[in-house]
Amino acid sequence: MPFANLRSVRLHYDLVGPEDAPVVVFSNSLGADLSMWNPQAAEFSQRHRVLRYDTRGHGESSLPTGPHNLSALAGDVLDLLDYLTIPVVSFCGLSLGGLTGLWLAQNAPKRIRKVIACSSAVKIGTQESWDARIELVRREGMAAVVPGILERWFTPAFHAKSPEAIQAMEQVLLSIDVDGYAAGCAAVRDADFREGLSGMMVSPMLVNGASDPVTPPSDGQALAALIPRARYLEFAGAHLFTMESAAEFSAAVLGFLDTT
Repeated sequence: MPFANLRSVRLHYDLVGPEDAPVVVFSNSLGADLSMWNPQAAEFSQRHRVLRYDTRGHGESSLPTGPHNLSALAGDVLDLLDYLTIPVVSFCGLSLGGLTGLWLAQNAPKRIRKVIACSSAVKIGTQESWDARIELVRREGMAAVVPGILERWFTPAFHAKSPEAIQAMEQVLLSIDVDGYAAGCAAVRDADFREGLSGMMVSPMLVNGASDPVTPPSDGQALAALIPRARYLEFAGAHLFTMESAAEFSAAVLGFLDTT
């Protein structure tokens, strides 16, 4: 997979699918990398040009000097699109990636055709909870937070059914640089969509996991209520329901992308 040396960051990315097909970007959650979208990449690339990338500080992407906020993360996306000479895309992100997509839809609507924001909310967590997690991971490393993250990401049924997938995501988490994870925590901590979404020109699809303890369905419903013409869906699973209900989720997104 190639790298893009952009203005402020070196992004690891993957671009597959027919060269003349519409482009859809997939953005990973906090603590994950582009591999979390493997089920979608395989299916979507039959009809779309699929662009995945590791968020700064995650996977094989670099961690530049801060600040690390949604404006900076969305700027990385826009710089990557410019680097690849892609004028307009649809964007699908989860958690931190979903917040990035909402920022782009709100602030760069000419570049975004459609946005799918998964496991997102107007505000995720509190200042105190995020500061505590940043302090813990800096003091004790990623191993201190991984078990709790995996419990929140997947339901007990998925843990029992798909231990290989759990182990793969555990390895991804353990490989994340502590500073990169802390930077992502800070970006989520500081993201706040409680004001300003009523003027969003891009009508989003908002999707939440029915058993998500991080961004429960009520968060998605509250977010949808703030955005004109927003669609809201739920699927079985926890925070990373996109893996747990991969086939159902993919079918819904493909249908949404096909609408005018």
